[in-house]
Amino acid sequence: MTLSCFKPYDVRGKVPDHLNPDIAYRIGRAFAEELGAREVAVGRDVRPTSPALRDGVVAGLNAGGAAAYDIGLCGTEMVYFATFARGLDGGIMVTASHNPRDYNGLKLVGEDARPLSADTGLTAIRERAEALEAPAAPEPWPHPLNITPEYLAHVLGYVERDVLAPLRIVADSGNGGAGPVIDGLEPHLPFEFVKVRHQPDGNFPQGIPNPLLPENRAVTAEAVTDYGADLGIAWDGDFDRCFLFDGEGHFVEGYYLIGLLARTFLAKRPGAPIVHDPRLTWNTIETVRAGGGEPVQSKTGHAFMKEAMRRVDAVYGGEMSGHHFFRDFAYCDSGIIPWLVVTELMSRTGKSLGELVAEQQAAYPCSGEINFEVADPHGVMEAVVTEFATDEAIIDRTDGVSVELAEWRFNLRPSNTEPLLRLNVETRGDSRLLADRVAALKKAIEANG
Repeated sequence: MTLSCFKPYDVRGKVPDHLNPDIAYRIGRAFAEELGAREVAVGRDVRPTSPALRDGVVAGLNAGGAAAYDIGLCGTEMVYFATFARGLDGGIMVTASHNPRDYNGLKLVGEDARPLSADTGLTAIRERAEALEAPAAPEPWPHPLNITPEYLAHVLGYVERDVLAPLRIVADSGNGGAGPVIDGLEPHLPFEFVKVRHQPDGNFPQGIPNPLLPENRAVTAEAVTDYGADLGIAWDGDFDRCFLFDGEGHFVEGYYLIGLLARTFLAKRPGAPIVHDPRLTWNTIETVRAGGGEPVQSKTGHAFMKEAMRRVDAVYGGEMSGHHFFRDFAYCDSGIIPWLVVTELMSRTGKSLGELVAEQQAAYPCSGEINFEVADPHGVMEAVVTEFATDEAIIDRTDGVSVELAEWRFNLRPSNTEPLLRLNVETRGDSRLLADRVAALKKAIEANG
C-alpha cells in the first residue's frame, strides 16, 4: 500500500481517499512500533472527520503497544504541551489546520515534543505503515487526560498579570478550536473579550479560518472598529498560529511581530539567539543585533525551525506566517503565548500595537506574502532569479531563493503544503520602490507561469 498523505513534516490528505480511519490506524501503529513509544498524547481539531481518525490512531497505538492519552478537542500546541509536560513518549494531533473542508491530517512529535519530519523519523513511519497488513479495526482504548488546567497555568506564566491593563480585545476563533481556551483564560485576565465566530464548528460556516489570506481578515478588522477594541486576534483552525490587528483594524504583518517579540525576549535574556525564516529578514536581523542577540536563519517550516532553535538554544523564533516558537514551550509554536506577551507590552508602555510597530513598518515596508498558481513553481522561480539577480545581488537558497540587492530584496519559494509559488518583497524604507518591484515581479512570474 502506498500512502500519499505523508508530506515533508506532517500528514495531510483528502478524506477518505488519502486519509481515513484505516490509514490512521496504520500510522498510529507504525508510530508506536518505530519509536518504541508506550505513552502517547492524542488530540483532535473541530473537523467532523477528526473523531473517527482519532479512533483509528488510538487503535493503532494500542496495537503497537502504546497507551493513548486522549485530551479531546484541543489545539495542536496542547498536544505538544501534554507530551513534554507529562514526559510522554510522543504526541499525535489530528488536524488539517487551514486546509479545505474535505482534508484532514496528523501532526506527529516524539519525546519532549520533538517534531518528526521526513529526515527525522517520518519516512520510517510511512514505510512501516505501508508494509502493515490490512488491520482488523480493533476497538480503540483511549485514556482521557484533562491537560487544560496545567496548560492554561503555563501560558499565563509568560505575563505578569498584575501589570495588565483592562484592554478590550476582539477574539476571532474562526469557528476553530481557540474559543474554549479563551473561555478558560478569561477569568484570569482583566480583558474584555469580544468573541467572534467563537463556537467550534468544523463545517466552518463562514469559511476556512486562515487569516494569512487577505480576503479572510475583514470580519476581524470590522469587529475591532465596530467595538472600539484595543486589539484584534484571529487564529487558524488548530490555533498554532495567531494574527494580530491594531486598534484601527489594520492587520499587522507577522514579520513585524517577530521583531517586536524578539526585542521583548532579548530584554529578558540578553545575548540570546533568535531564529527567523528567510522570507523577510532585514527588520528581524537589525532588531536582534540592536538588542544584543544573535539572528539565526532557518528554513521555513515548524520542524526546521524547532530543529534550529534546539541547535542554538534560541529563546524565541518566529515565522512571518504566524508561527511563533518559545524555548520554555519545549521550542514549540503557540498561538496563545504571542498575543499575551503583546498585551503585557502594550500595558507596560501605554502604547497601542500600531505605535509599537510603526517604526519597524516605516523602516522596512514589505509586500506580505503573495501567492501564485503556476504549473512549474521551480522553473518559474529560476526564470525570475535570472531576470532580477544582477552581478551585485546576494543569492541565498536556504529556502526557495532569496535575492538581496542594496535597497530591496525578495524571496520566492514553492509551498511545502500547496501547489503555489510564494513571493515576499521588502525594501529599506522606500514604499514606492516596494510597489514598483512587486509589480515587476508579478509581471515576470505571470509571464513565465
